[in-house]
This record gives sequence, structure tokens and C-alpha cells, in this order.
Amino acid sequence: MSGPGRGRGWGGGAGSGPAGPADAEQMIAEARKAFFVMFGFLAVVWLVQLANFADHYAFSREYGVVSGDIATLPDIISAPFLHWSWAHIESNSGPLFVFGFLAAYRGVTRFLGLSLLVAVTSGLVVWFFERGDVETVGASGLIFGYFGYVVVRGVFDRHLIDTLIGVVMAASFAYMLTVAVPGTPGVSWLGHLGGLIGGLAGAWIFRDRHPRRPPGPHPTPDTPLPAPLTPNPTPPNPRADLHKELGDLGLL
Repeated sequence: MSGPGRGRGWGGGAGSGPAGPADAEQMIAEARKAFFVMFGFLAVVWLVQLANFADHYAFSREYGVVSGDIATLPDIISAPFLHWSWAHIESNSGPLFVFGFLAAYRGVTRFLGLSLLVAVTSGLVVWFFERGDVETVGASGLIFGYFGYVVVRGVFDRHLIDTLIGVVMAASFAYMLTVAVPGTPGVSWLGHLGGLIGGLAGAWIFRDRHPRRPPGPHPTPDTPLPAPLTPNPTPPNPRADLHKELGDLGLL
């Protein structure tokens, strides 16, 4: 039992206890939904690619984002579903599924809002700053957005496991950032950069909101805490937050 005035720790609500079966079941349910959402999204992307290929990539030419062309602004939403070749879609599919799943498993509704935000930021950066004689398409802007979101989400949400996942992803895929800066020929680094910005912003916008402390006097270091009404024979466990996170994942 937490004493008065105790703040929220990593991985739990204010004064939260150990994770119960309901918490683990909810996480598993969200992870299952995230898997099917990403599987469905990839299926749609590949079906669009088949139609695009059959029409000699006319969709990519007609619905790509062209810098400065106002008529192509709505194509910011359609461009992530389109690709220029089989090699293009194959290189995007694996990272899209992995980072998309990691971004979605904490909540599919939040993930859909994040996807829209990333598509818009990636497309707008291309629309404003890309040279005006090319059509830009591809899901790589989403990939970079999901990557940025996964890397920093745990810090904003104060989830220990998510923070560890972010550290591992950042260390394992840091090389991706080399194509988010100028110098890679044939690659829309602007779309990558715009997606990354959207993902980082999304981690803040869609972070967990924690209830504020109620107004009124609060204990300070100079003010002794009142004696608890009931004895608390069990001292606080400094590893309780970690145990809660591991329990959410079914590892305890």
C-alpha cells in the first residue's frame, strides 16, 4: 500500500498494485488486434501493388505526392499504399510490419491516429521541400514514423518495458537514420525525415495522460506524513514496477 502523496512510478498507475490477470489479458488482446491490423494493412498494400503493376505503375504516377502541386495534396494519404517496384515493396514490408506491430500493441485506436499523423507530416515535408518533377510514393515514411514513436514512447508513457524496447530498437536500427539525411540517391530522405518527425511528435501527443494531483496542501520534506490508519507490515518493493511490466507480458 502506498503512502499519501506517492507519485506514479514507471509502468503503473498512481499507487498501483501488482498486475492482475485482467491487465495481462487486455495486453494480449491488444497485441492480437495489432497483429491482425498490420497483417490486413500489408495485404491491402500488396493487393494495390498487384493492380499497380498490372497497370504499369499508373497508380504511382497519378496518386503520388508532387511538390508544390495543390492537386496532389490529398494523395498524401494514398501515397503510403503505393510503390514503384517489387523490390521497393519487398524492402518496406518487413520493417513496416515489425515497427507497426510494436507501435500498435499498446492500443490500436491510438495507432490509427498515429498513422494518420505520420502520413500527413511525411507527405507535407515532401510536398513543401522535394523537387517538383517527381512523384513520391511508398510506406517508408510510415516506417520511420513508427520507428521514432517506438523509440521514445516508453519515456513519455513511463512504461519500463516500452523504454527497454525503444533502446533495443534504437541500437539495432540506428543505421536507418542514414537515409533520413541528404545524400542517398533515389531515396526520398525528406519523406523519411517527415515521418520520423511525425512519430516523435505522436509519442508526445498520444502519450498516456495521468491524473493530476488534487488541489490542496501536499506533504513536503519538512511536513511529517500522518500515521497510516492501518498497519502496513509489507515494505514497498523497489522492483514492483518492473514486476508489474513483466507480469503484463505474462513473464511472471
